[in-house]
Amino acid sequence: MIWCIDDDSTIREIEVYTLEQTGFEARGFADGISMLEALKSEKPELIILDIMMPKMDGMEVLTKLRSKDEYKNIPVIMATAKGTEMDKIGGLNSGADDYLVKPFGVMEMVARVKAVLRRTTKTATSTDITVGNITLKEKEHMVLVEGKKTELTHKEFEMLKLLMQNPGMVFSRDKLMSEVWGTDYIGETRTVDMHIKTLRQKLGNVGGQIKTVIGVGYRLEAEV
Repeated sequence: MIWCIDDDSTIREIEVYTLEQTGFEARGFADGISMLEALKSEKPELIILDIMMPKMDGMEVLTKLRSKDEYKNIPVIMATAKGTEMDKIGGLNSGADDYLVKPFGVMEMVARVKAVLRRTTKTATSTDITVGNITLKEKEHMVLVEGKKTELTHKEFEMLKLLMQNPGMVFSRDKLMSEVWGTDYIGETRTVDMHIKTLRQKLGNVGGQIKTVIGVGYRLEAEV
């Protein structure tokens, strides 16, 4: 089930119709408030969320989703007429999984929905990963640093997981952006640096395990 939230009824109906015609179940909402209320009884596989809406804008809705444990892993694609680099970075930094700039083609929307679902679909079984003094528990969505729980955002968690799954491997900024955000927008890789910075801070004494490879990117080492 894909949920489409947009105060423009024409756009919302086109999104729902297109998704249904391509094999998805879909449901539309005119605002974020009614969508959040519906979440109490049903959870979608993915949400397409407009930013510019009355009552509660999309960024506020996204923040509420990411602040709740039961909703924070629902994939969200932001859809908005805003198309500047900083608008995109703002959405991605707030936890969006992808970004559609209006006007967009309906088949582009379907392609992005399928791509995000492929990236975010998890297997039923998962294992703990330990590198040095960091332990990541994927099933519980928990990170332990020297035995103590550390709170990370969804994107920080996904970035750390990728690094921990490949200790010693150097990841370019473009590769991290592609693997974690699933986007290839030119000029947006600075958001990777911002997330690495906050991730190191949250990891505290062991944050130094994330090494900068000058001119290339980042890698995770077993020891500081």
